[in-house]
Amino acid sequence: MNYRDRLHDLIPGGAHTYSRGDDQFPYNAPSILKSAKGAYVFDEHGNKYLDYGMGLRSVTIGYSDSEINNAALKQINNGNCLTRASLIELQAAETIVDLIDSADMVKFAKNGSNVTTAALKLARAYTKKEKVCVPSQQPFFSFDDWFIASTPIKQGTALGVREDILPFQYGNIKSLYNLFKDNKNQIAAVMLEPVNNENNFLVQVREICDKFGAILIFDEMITGFRWHLKGAQYLFDVKPDLSTFGKGMANGFSLSALVGKKKIMDQGGIRQEGMERTFLLSSTHGAEMSSLGAFVNTVSVYKKRAVCDKLWSFGKNLVKMFNEEIELADLTNFVKLDGPEVSPVLSFFEEVGKSSPRLRTIFLESMMEKKVIIPWIAISAAHGDKELEITKEAFKYSLLQIKRGLSIGIENVMKGPILKPVFRKFN
Repeated sequence: MNYRDRLHDLIPGGAHTYSRGDDQFPYNAPSILKSAKGAYVFDEHGNKYLDYGMGLRSVTIGYSDSEINNAALKQINNGNCLTRASLIELQAAETIVDLIDSADMVKFAKNGSNVTTAALKLARAYTKKEKVCVPSQQPFFSFDDWFIASTPIKQGTALGVREDILPFQYGNIKSLYNLFKDNKNQIAAVMLEPVNNENNFLVQVREICDKFGAILIFDEMITGFRWHLKGAQYLFDVKPDLSTFGKGMANGFSLSALVGKKKIMDQGGIRQEGMERTFLLSSTHGAEMSSLGAFVNTVSVYKKRAVCDKLWSFGKNLVKMFNEEIELADLTNFVKLDGPEVSPVLSFFEEVGKSSPRLRTIFLESMMEKKVIIPWIAISAAHGDKELEITKEAFKYSLLQIKRGLSIGIENVMKGPILKPVFRKFN
C-alpha cells in the first residue's frame, strides 16, 4: 500500500489540515515529505523540491533554522510543559506586548482558529452583542461553527450560529456601513485580515467601529511577521482593539496569540472580584515552552537579519519576473498576478472574469515537473537569487504548457484530476 492510501486509511482527509490534502496538489506532487531545509523540502526518497508552500505560510525565515531550533531545544530541556507559568512564558508575553503597539495583554494558544474564536468571544462579552462582520473575499477565520457555518460546508455545524455572520466587501466601506445600519445595536465586532489600506479603507473601518461601539479585530495570521514585524497594523498605522497572530511568529513552531487592549482582554481574567467570568482560553499546551522559546528567538532573528525587508525585496523581483514572462508568453488575458509584492497571488482564466481551475492544474503539474511546489506564493528569507532563477525556468515551462492547452485543448495537456477548492459542499 502506498503512502497516500496509508494516510487516508488512518487520517480523515489524509492530513491534519485540509490545505495539505490531495485535492489541493497536482497528481505528481509527493504524497509525503520527510524533511526540509532553507527553502527546500525532501521526500522519502531524498528528492529535493523548491518550496513556496513554506509550511502553509508558517515558515518565514526558512526551514530548520539552527538558531531558532536551538532556542526551542533549550526550552525542551527545561521541561517544555510545567505545572505553573514558566519564565519563558513571561518573557514571551513581554516580548509580544512590547512588539505590537495595540497590545496590552496576550493569550497564547496553538493554532489560529482558537485565538480568532477567543477574540470574538471577548468582543461579545465586552459589547453584549452577538453578530460579527467579515469580508466575503477572505476565505478562512476559524474551524469553529461561528465561521464555518457561513461557508458552503455546513454539515455538522449548529444551525443557530449561521445568522450571526454578516459578509461585506473588503475595500467597499459602504457595504460595511449598510450592515451596521441594517443591524442596529447587534454587531459585536468586525474581523478582517488587514491586507491593504487602499483609499484609507482600514481607517474608515476603525471609524465605523468607534461610531457604533463595535470591536475591531485584525486577523494577522498571514500579514503579521510578513508585512511588518510589528504587523500590518503598524505598516498602515491603524490600531485594532484586538488582533490575532500565528503562522510565522515562531517560524513553523506551533504558536498563536491573541493580543489587545487591557479593558477588553481582562474580561478573561480572574482578579476583578465579583465580575462575571468569560471563559476565554484554557489550553494545557498553549504555553508550551519550546514554541515560546522559538518565538522569542524568531523576533530576535527578524531584527538581526532584516527578514521583512528580504521578503518584500524577493517578492518585488518575483513579481517583476512573473509579469515579464506572462507578457512574453502573450498570456496576459489568462494568467494574472495580484496582491502585495510580499504575498502575490496567481490567478488563471479561460475567459475574462471566469477563473479556471483547469489552467491552474496544468500550471501546478508543470511546476512540479520542474521540482517546484507552489500551491500559493509564501516567500521566506531563504529564497534568494538561485531560487528566483529556478522559479523563472519552471515558470517559463509552465506558461508554455498553458499555451499548449489553450491551443490543442486543456484536456489534452492536463494529466491529473482538476484541483478543487477547500470550501465546497461535496467531495
